[in-house]
Parts: sequence; structure tokens; C-alpha cells
Amino acid sequence: MVRLRYTLPASGRDGSAARRAIASLPLQPRGRSCVYWASLSRGPGIGSAGVGPARARSAAAGSRRSYHSRAGGAVAEKRRGVDHGPATLRAAGLVERLAGLGCQVYDFGDLNFTQVPNDELYNNLILYPRSVGLASQVLADTVSRAVAAGHSCVTIGGDHSLALGSVSGHAQQCPHLGVIWVDAHADINTPLTTQSGSLHGQPLSFLLRELQDKVPQLPGFSWLKPCLSASDIVYIGLRDVDPAEYYILKNYDIQYFSMRDIDCLGIQKVMERTFEQLMGRRQRPIHLSFDIDAFDPSLAPATGTPVLGGLTYREGMYIAEEIHNTGMLSAVDMVEVNPLLGASQEEVNATASLAVDVIATCFGQTREGAHTAFDELPTPSSPDESDSEEQCQYS
Repeated sequence: MVRLRYTLPASGRDGSAARRAIASLPLQPRGRSCVYWASLSRGPGIGSAGVGPARARSAAAGSRRSYHSRAGGAVAEKRRGVDHGPATLRAAGLVERLAGLGCQVYDFGDLNFTQVPNDELYNNLILYPRSVGLASQVLADTVSRAVAAGHSCVTIGGDHSLALGSVSGHAQQCPHLGVIWVDAHADINTPLTTQSGSLHGQPLSFLLRELQDKVPQLPGFSWLKPCLSASDIVYIGLRDVDPAEYYILKNYDIQYFSMRDIDCLGIQKVMERTFEQLMGRRQRPIHLSFDIDAFDPSLAPATGTPVLGGLTYREGMYIAEEIHNTGMLSAVDMVEVNPLLGASQEEVNATASLAVDVIATCFGQTREGAHTAFDELPTPSSPDESDSEEQCQYS
């Protein structure tokens, strides 16, 4: 695995709790961070989804490492183009933005896989189960190795089926992690309740222990074991939930904040309750899985399933800022940027720029300005120097 290093400014919060929570991970000296960039390249019929594990500087709050990869995810997506998301974010200046934060970025290269031949529908409905399952396993192994080495993950999609790999790989090394799922959709249908057959609407059902007896064993998924409990998940931004998903959220007591809840409570209170749910009893690593369609379509039009009434720019940045400020951010997914669905290049650019803003904020960019470390103001070399020069001119 090729490694890249970059330096991030020091965290503004005390990192002692974060260091205790992930004490099993090897950490670098304060202010240092590594990025690993791996991509699952597109095989026949398979789109590349970006998976970029990267621990933002808040992840360890005193020693920060990151891992970045792209993963296959478009195989589960009926609408093509989502596999171009990673390249679109690169073109939007993601690497340069990180460099502006003081990061030295290295490209790790691609993880290659090909579509399984004759990948027949499961139950006459589920699309590409073997291809998605095996690609997710590649991704899970890659993320797991990165986290085991002390690095965090920024996963760039691709569609949200990549969370099958990113979350399960993360959980292999951090079994007590908490997941913040920012999305217009719940993505928790089971293969028996889905109407579309697309696995990007089902990843959490495979990951949730309480649903283990409700999810059939799909071909290509024998490696995947449920790794989350209902209390480990908090949704933010929901506004398009299927009937079976609503049943699951209510009957399995999963914490969620719909857009109505955000309107009623305000985003500050939503984040306070999110952290109370996930970290009220103990500090633990956080996995942020962010679907760009959580934003209102006026801000993020180039995506596959836009829903009116989404997050504002300020709400989205506040979410990322507050997660960063916990000092516990350990992995980030950014999914569903689809450049082929923008009505114009301006719409594509706006959507990609928004995604880059979220990722950069997870790395410590603030709305006060993305500043590198500044230790002290310069002082004049001699306080009397200017007076002496002036006296010489008039003598």
C-alpha cells in the first residue's frame, strides 16, 4: 500500500478522551496526519465509488491520520453516472483544499475488481448481488487495514451501497463505533421489502444486528456480519422514508431526526441529542456517512434521488463542524454525487463543491477561515529603529 502524508493544524479541543477511546491504534505525533488513497477502479458494468478513509484531525485530536480510497458502488445504481463521483470531486479541488489546510497528499492508486459474470437477480429483484457483495468485501478489507494502521477513512462514492464495506471494515477494528447517517433516505430496506431492488437503499439492514433474522443470505454476502446495534445509529435529514423503513425505525427504536425535527429543534439541539445518544455513556469513534442528497436540491442538484426541503448550507456545515469538534471522527463517507445528472456544468460544479466543503470541514476547515497554524505575531527587530531613521533625515 502506497502511503501519503500531510500535516493538519492542531485541534482546538482537548484530545485526551479521543486518545483513550482509540488507544489501540498507533498514533503519530501531534499535528501530523497521513492520507492513504485507494480506488476501486471500474470493471465491466461496475462503477467506481470513492472510498477515502481519512481521519480528520479531530479523529484523534492530537495525532491525525487519514486513509482515502474509492470503491465500487454504481453496480447497485440504476441511473448511471454516480461512478464518476470520485473523479468529479478531485476535479473540484479536494486535494488542493486539503493541501490548503496544511496537508501533504499522496495518491495511493486503485483497488481493482471486475463484475461477476452472469450475476443474476436475487429473488427476481435484487440487482448485482454477487458483484456488490464481493466489491464491498474488497473495500471492507482495505478500510480495515487502514484503520488497523492508525488511519481513518474518507470514502468517496459512488452510491450508498459502499457503506456495506466502509462501515463493516471500520467496525472490524472499532467494534464499538457509532454511525451518523446524514441522508434524505433511511437506506434500511431489506431484500424482502425493497421495491427497487437496488442495494444502495438497503445497506443498513445488512449491518444491523436486530435485523439479522429478517435479511436473507445473498450470494456474495457470506463474508458480511452485522456489526451495529440500533442504538449505534443516528439519522439526520430524513424526509423520504419507505413504509417498511418507517416500521423499522419505530419498532427497533432507532434515533432519527427528520427535516421536520430539524425545523422544530434547530440544528444545534439535533447535534446535542445526537452526541448524547452516541457518546452520552462513553467516548467512541464516529463514522459519518453523508449522502449529498441530504442537502436541498437547490444546493445539490447533481444527484440521483433529490428530495425537496433538505438541509441548508449552514446546517450541513454545522453538522460537519460539530462532529469534527468531538475529536472522535474516525471515518467519513461521501456518496451520490452524479455529474451526469446535473442540468448544466454549473449544477455539477455546485454539487461537487458542496461535497468538498463537507469533507474539508471534517478535516478542520471552519467558517472563520481555513487557517494553517499561526504561533505568534512578528515584532520589530528594534523598537527605536524607525525613530533613529527619522532623526537622521532631519539632522
